[in-house]
Amino acid sequence: MIAALGWGVLAASSLVVGAVLALVRPWSRRALGLVLGFGAGALIASVSFELAEEGFRIGSALGVAFGLALGGVTFVTADRLVERWGGRSGGSAAGVPLAVGAFLDGIPEQAVLGIGIASGDGVSAALVVAIFASNLPEAIGSAADMRSAGRSSRSVVGLWTVVAACCALATLGGTALAGAVSSDAQAFVDGFAAGALLTMLVDSMVPEAKDKAKDWAGLATVAGFALAAGLSLLTG
Repeated sequence: MIAALGWGVLAASSLVVGAVLALVRPWSRRALGLVLGFGAGALIASVSFELAEEGFRIGSALGVAFGLALGGVTFVTADRLVERWGGRSGGSAAGVPLAVGAFLDGIPEQAVLGIGIASGDGVSAALVVAIFASNLPEAIGSAADMRSAGRSSRSVVGLWTVVAACCALATLGGTALAGAVSSDAQAFVDGFAAGALLTMLVDSMVPEAKDKAKDWAGLATVAGFALAAGLSLLTG
């Protein structure tokens, strides 16, 4: 349990690190776009090689498909609620969709990490690196947008600390549930994380990267994908 919590904290800590980095120095639009593009590439690799592929390996295709659908619908619903809340409060929802995405994909993603540890498969170095590397740009991009919208540094760091703590605790939850859930249920968790991630990428992260980094966003995405995919294949 202690080991699982330690790995969970390590993977989730980049959310807080990213938020702090966004606040301690100004980031140009291009730099933010490049960081977001790199993170998007890493997340695409994570979806492909660590979540969807693993789900199909351990469970049924139906479980993965149902998880994908529910993960996508959940993100869209949460995203719309955030936008509606921002409009009603008269404030800005800038950066919040990325935080919602980090939460929705981080919980099942880190639960998968805990399940793998408890199942005796050991720690997936590729998954830990992918989570850590992709969390950074999500947090940097979101925190920078929140700060630009007028949110205080304390509230921004506080929000990301809560998200990180929830994600770290999900690793413990995955460890505790590993022996109690079926392989199809584990496949569903993989699919849910993948669905939330893919929806967030298409709706928020990739468009923002393209808007801020222009033509350089694609190259940054390729670089992120290459790094995460290479780590996955080397450690898989």
